[in-house]
Amino acid sequence: MLPLSDTIEDKSVYRVEGFSCANCAGKFEKNVKNLPGVQDAKVNFGASKISVYGETSVEELEKAGAFESLKVSPEKPIREAKKEIEKEKKEPFYKRHSTLLYASLLIIFGYVSQIVNGEDNFITSLLFATSIVIGGYSLFKVGIQNLIRLDFDMKTLMTVAIIGAAIIGEWAEGAIVVILFAISEALERFSMDRARQSIRSLMDIAPKEALIRRNGQDMMIHVNNIAIGDIMIVKPGQKISMDGVVLRGNSAVNQATITGESVPVGKTVEDEVFAGTLNEEGLLEVEITKLVEDTTISKIIHLVEEAQSERAPSQAFVDKFAKYYTPIIMGIAALVAIVPPLFFDGSWETWVYQGLAVLVVGCPCALVISTPISIVSAIGNAAKKGVLVKGGIYLEEIGSLKAIAFDKTGTLTKGVPVVTDYKMLNHNTNQKELLSIITALEYHSQHPLASAIMKMAEEENAPYTEVVVDDFNSITGKGIKGTINGITYYIGSPKLFKELLTVGFSKELKEIITTLQNQGKTAMIIGTEKEIHAVIAVADEVRDSSKEVVSRLHQIGIKKTIMLTGDNKGTAKAIGDYVGVSDVQAELLPQDKLDYIKQLRSEYGNVGMVGDGINDAPALAASTVGIAMGGAGTDTALETADVALMADDLRKLPFTVKLSRKTLNIIKQNITFALAIKLIALLLVVPGWLTLWIAIISDMGATLLVALNGLRLMRVKE
Repeated sequence: MLPLSDTIEDKSVYRVEGFSCANCAGKFEKNVKNLPGVQDAKVNFGASKISVYGETSVEELEKAGAFESLKVSPEKPIREAKKEIEKEKKEPFYKRHSTLLYASLLIIFGYVSQIVNGEDNFITSLLFATSIVIGGYSLFKVGIQNLIRLDFDMKTLMTVAIIGAAIIGEWAEGAIVVILFAISEALERFSMDRARQSIRSLMDIAPKEALIRRNGQDMMIHVNNIAIGDIMIVKPGQKISMDGVVLRGNSAVNQATITGESVPVGKTVEDEVFAGTLNEEGLLEVEITKLVEDTTISKIIHLVEEAQSERAPSQAFVDKFAKYYTPIIMGIAALVAIVPPLFFDGSWETWVYQGLAVLVVGCPCALVISTPISIVSAIGNAAKKGVLVKGGIYLEEIGSLKAIAFDKTGTLTKGVPVVTDYKMLNHNTNQKELLSIITALEYHSQHPLASAIMKMAEEENAPYTEVVVDDFNSITGKGIKGTINGITYYIGSPKLFKELLTVGFSKELKEIITTLQNQGKTAMIIGTEKEIHAVIAVADEVRDSSKEVVSRLHQIGIKKTIMLTGDNKGTAKAIGDYVGVSDVQAELLPQDKLDYIKQLRSEYGNVGMVGDGINDAPALAASTVGIAMGGAGTDTALETADVALMADDLRKLPFTVKLSRKTLNIIKQNITFALAIKLIALLLVVPGWLTLWIAIISDMGATLLVALNGLRLMRVKE
């Protein structure tokens, strides 16, 4: 059965401002689900968004988020959202954190009063109490509501601790706890914003205007008003504003922003260009093929933001753990406060204070932020490097792959046949003239390999379009023939010429054919019924990076690499041996590839499949992680793959595995940091050394450590 959210069409997306923690996001989601008219809701904490299925209003949503004073607004186009972000940045620090500043000033005045008037002084206590009320108002509002509902989260813990501190007369420490908790929340918010910024910075890539030619006039037009079919003029040194196809001109375009490629790519007529890329050399006239919201860069931003909402397994564990952790901490704090005075003649004041400190130290801020900040940072980094990861679950799974299967054509090879060898055997024939004859015959054949021979003829300036071919025929499964200037020429397999020639093949010819076939090339013979003129070999060239990538994958611990292909065993083995895969499976139908992936999963557990995202769809779907090549400009790959390598560059694959493993390690480190720091602080209860100061500093320290550690993933290099 499909999840509810997949069956409802009435979906609205809203931006949310004011999330201070993942717990608050979860609570907001729960509140929205309970609104009348709402059938389902899903919060994306990483992107600060909520998807609502059903009918509701902004006012109702803000009521659901009133506990955190959340501001909700309908999602706007990317460039309008960018303006709002820039507006937020321009707001002065003192305005954004005025409450915190006023509360801090009151604490300073409180300590000054303590020095001047002494500790047990009404003015001193009043200053600290006022600081608690001003600095902790939003905290208490949520915490007291939670207490009434018996809903235990970090704000409930802090509220009880601060009220308790006030009751036992620890006004100064209560005020410090409020301020440090507010600072801790601000740090958490700042850290998540930094991580989100790695995605939002993509908004800066594409210009908001383009030079458009309409009715013979050139005019600057906002991208929102550009229509499909418009002609865009892009001068050298300018960024391209919209996706399109080159109508006129030649240039080199730097596509690093989309594909991560550092080397500019040559562009000529009929080549595709993307919004946000840089035209480096010539003037280009481009026909617009997509509206602004459908451009590749817009889709990348949308998909990456969606990816942040896909919960990784570690996130699910942390959420479940935090659900039980908070009530347990409250229970421990109650025992610490009650048991020593009741059973061991301890001082009520001392142990109630220790119990309050346990509440503060038990605050799960660091634990809750440990996973989302790591996932958001890693996905943002990958996007900037030209790797689109569709969710936290896939980011984690890539690092645990034990085997990776590769499609051959277009993945390990370039997918475009080229002439690799042209060997003359009849030296009385002119090489260039013979190439013209071969190309003229192939031009009539429309065989898949003909394009490679035609390309070679153009490079060698061998004219073929004027060569007249009479009596052209295709010899099914063997080759072609045609008459030129009264002579009948044949082009075909060695098998065809064994039938044609009355004499056998020479030793030299046999050696040439055997050598070429062993190299994985398709050998074709050119000649007449009486003699052989030449041998030409065509092959799907192996990518320059394939051998290096397979070697690196083995070095980083991938146990098995497999090439899957429908090609013949000889060609497959030659290519497989060259690139260094540990196994080759040839002559496979799509169903065979699917069955083999299933077999690999039963043997190795986690298996990746790298293909083009279309032809290999069944195998990609059956693998643990489906990785599509060349996602840029390929809507199918962007939509269906778990991971898309935006450029046709396999070298991004080892980087993705490395990033995934680094992410897993950092998440584990973060969870360990968060729990270990709290455990050490809690052990201070035994000798009675735990204070509210130590408790809040340990909580803030853990949050800061976890945040900084997670942000390191934004800097992982290839």
